[in-house]
Amino acid sequence: MDVYAPPDVPLAVVHEDHEVLAVAKPEGLLSVPGKGAHLADCLIARVQAVFPHALLVHRLDRDTSGVMIFALTLHAQRHLGLQFEKRQTRKTYVARVAGVVVEDKGTIDLPLIVDWPNRPRQKVCFESGKPAVTDWAVVKRGDGETRLRLMPQTGRSHQLRVHCRELGHPILGDPFYSETAAAHPRMMLHAERLRVRHPDGGAALNLRVAPPF
Repeated sequence: MDVYAPPDVPLAVVHEDHEVLAVAKPEGLLSVPGKGAHLADCLIARVQAVFPHALLVHRLDRDTSGVMIFALTLHAQRHLGLQFEKRQTRKTYVARVAGVVVEDKGTIDLPLIVDWPNRPRQKVCFESGKPAVTDWAVVKRGDGETRLRLMPQTGRSHQLRVHCRELGHPILGDPFYSETAAAHPRMMLHAERLRVRHPDGGAALNLRVAPPF
């Protein structure tokens, strides 16, 4: 892994109320601290510097940007956590992938497990992998690449990254699963939309952070 040099950018709040907080996670910043003082800078630490009572609900990979939601009460953390656990949230990502995807849409259903000798990489394993399902649709084609909309039904580690590679179209700039990392300034994967039920009343809460690419 390359040297950790998280971006020095201000916290971007997308939504704030008495129960939940949503922010735009920048690419290159860990969601939670890693092992060692050099990996202490992370989104939850930056959020808690401004919102001391903020609690973690879910994560995004370091190299993925986009919308992340935090709880501001224990009730909200439990409520939102159950929604993620029971797959009641709706998540939409945007990715730029290598090559021209011929079909307009499809579903990838390939179980995943950690590749222990090469962790944190993941791999497809039909014997002991956990179920992983991703719906996808083409947004735009051109210049030897395709822009996809990715809608994961499950939330496995590196799911979208491995699934795109298995589709034959790895995400551009992916340092683990693509040969194009050096040719791009970042991994071209962004969590654009997240829909949850609000912990106070259950109304739909639609959150969006526009893709930076």
